[in-house]
Amino acid sequence: MKATYIYGAGDVRVIDVPDPSIQQSTDAIVRVVRACICGSDLHPYHHMAPNSAGNSIGHEFVGVVEDTGSEVRTVKRGDLVIAPFAWSDGTCDFCREGLQTSCRHGGFWNMGGVGGGQAEAVRVPLADGTLVAAPVTEDSPLVPSLLTLSDVYGTGYHAAIRANVNSRTTVTVIGDGAVGLLAVLSARGLGAEQIILMGRHKDRTDLGREFGATDVVADRGDEGIERVRELTGGDGTHVVIEAVGYMPAYEQAVGVVRQGGVVSRVGVPQYESAPIGGRVFYGNISLTGGPAPARAYIETLMPGILDGRVDPGRVFDREVDLDGVPDGYRAMDTREALKVIVRP
Repeated sequence: MKATYIYGAGDVRVIDVPDPSIQQSTDAIVRVVRACICGSDLHPYHHMAPNSAGNSIGHEFVGVVEDTGSEVRTVKRGDLVIAPFAWSDGTCDFCREGLQTSCRHGGFWNMGGVGGGQAEAVRVPLADGTLVAAPVTEDSPLVPSLLTLSDVYGTGYHAAIRANVNSRTTVTVIGDGAVGLLAVLSARGLGAEQIILMGRHKDRTDLGREFGATDVVADRGDEGIERVRELTGGDGTHVVIEAVGYMPAYEQAVGVVRQGGVVSRVGVPQYESAPIGGRVFYGNISLTGGPAPARAYIETLMPGILDGRVDPGRVFDREVDLDGVPDGYRAMDTREALKVIVRP
């Protein structure tokens, strides 16, 4: 089959690899119907050291179950399933607490002999704990929106949930990528009435307004901080969702959060340390966030997609086939595309 591998910064290739097969009785083989390219995939695209062996890549996919191990009970051949970006057993203490990204027996795609989602098929370990069947067929127009449940919608929702967004909280979202936009959608769904989106790409911030943003701030740094404070009577917002992962975004988040507020970080941090003294301490500011346990949120968020209340699949603005994945990376890197969906 074909699968996407990355060999170093800027070097993405689609190659032939062996078809996946059942290795454990708890495995499933899933034929990929849709995958996509994530903003976090751009981090190795920018910085990965050359590796002649290459690494498989991709962690968001939906597909059809083609085969299952003898112990798999919750999904069956022919089911359309959503695969969250971490696989998990669903039974350990962390999974029962809704933290499947810390599963004692789980892991992440592209590690430990498990392939990536930007491929024609994937072996899914611990299929019962990982996969969620959706009550639609692979030709459903809802498939792109269901795909967002594998990561970006769940991540935006996680950021809002961790910060306890509700009707009494004001919210700033930093970043107009897919996660930031779906954090806006999530904050609106949780009742927030003022949502400030900090981003400078008009096509994206326009979509953010449609998702529920009440204000858009294109300025960055001190000017952006000042503008948010002007919009909030000088105080800043109760919640800041940082969906970028770079130090300037974190510094901006600390600059616009209200005293006693929460900074919720879901952009994968591209730094090892960040300031937590001074304003954070004396302002009684809380820090939260982290990798979203997307599996924990699928049953909560899927009904809104199925009944048409939300359409998170609108974040996809370009489609490629598997051979077009390298150009999809280029398009996202140059901001020609917001989020690229892949149809193998």
